Amino acid sequence: MSGRPAFDLGLYLVIGSQDVAPGRLEATLRAALAGGVTLVQLREKQADGETAVALGKRMKDILDPLGVPLIVNDDVAAAKALGAGVHLGQDDLPAAEARAALGADAIIGVSAGTPEEARRVDRSLVDYLGIGPVFATATKSDAGAAIGPEGIRRVLEIAPLPAVAIGGISAKNAGDCVRGGAEGVAVVSAICGAADPEAAARELRAAVEAARR
Repeated sequence: MSGRPAFDLGLYLVIGSQDVAPGRLEATLRAALAGGVTLVQLREKQADGETAVALGKRMKDILDPLGVPLIVNDDVAAAKALGAGVHLGQDDLPAAEARAALGADAIIGVSAGTPEEARRVDRSLVDYLGIGPVFATATKSDAGAAIGPEGIRRVLEIAPLPAVAIGGISAKNAGDCVRGGAEGVAVVSAICGAADPEAAARELRAAVEAARR
């Protein structure tokens, strides 16, 4: 599995067409990358697989020259078509099936918000965890109760993997997540909903780097 691309969970942007103004996805993505985003997940809530792949190709045209990996939310078939990684929720395809479909070189992430969910993670198949919701969030209505930075520690005690914190993350609390054990933070609205996505990304990245030091 040594052929997987290197990836940095420092500032992980989750983005789809529903998260930005019409026609602004690529501009928002470029701005976020200029501000320091290190990993990008395509999460299309309503689009079919063909539409998601078409959008993913446009995103990869931006990401590939910068060496920033693309991760696809849930959709293993779209990830395979794009040569991308995949992020799986607790109710999605098992990691073993995703690994079999995508091969040894793909990045695979799994969501885990509780010790019980962490126990179900096969660390031989998974590259990173998405842990949350750390704080209350309106972006994902079914995210569950906030676990706080201490919840990150509890998950990692059981499944010690590289981890990114998600849920209600801002520049003010990003450092708390890193000090709780996460390598970085994943955000949607903190960048996609910002008037200046580049400045928002830069502030988040600075908070993460300060806590890492």
